[in-house]
Amino acid sequence: MPLRMTNQREIILEELKKTDQHLNADELYERVRLLVPRISLATVYRNLELLTELGIVTKLEISGRPKRYDFDVGRHDHIFCIECHRIDNIEVKCEEIAPAVLIMKGEYSITGYRLEFVGICPKCQGKRHKEKK
Repeated sequence: MPLRMTNQREIILEELKKTDQHLNADELYERVRLLVPRISLATVYRNLELLTELGIVTKLEISGRPKRYDFDVGRHDHIFCIECHRIDNIEVKCEEIAPAVLIMKGEYSITGYRLEFVGICPKCQGKRHKEKK
């Protein structure tokens, strides 16, 4: 049975699509609520889970942080700023990590991988630099 694309789902997807940020459900709810004032936070959560299950959006689970959502479901990794909690895409060439994966393979049948990078974003680095002066 195909997914019925409701007006609420379309708006949720459009809001995810038009931002380069990786929003959590609460942030997305605040944006969607401006367009659909009667929408509930529970509706946003339910739709995000459904869209994730169907592979239309990707759920990012960064160590102990609220889940964030990404409209880009293509293969890519992320980097997380430990100060402002910003998340950006980062390009990692698969062939550069393949030797490490092959060493660890053992008895596993590897079906994919997820790398988690943490650091300090350029904006926060600039703030630190100004504070030191």
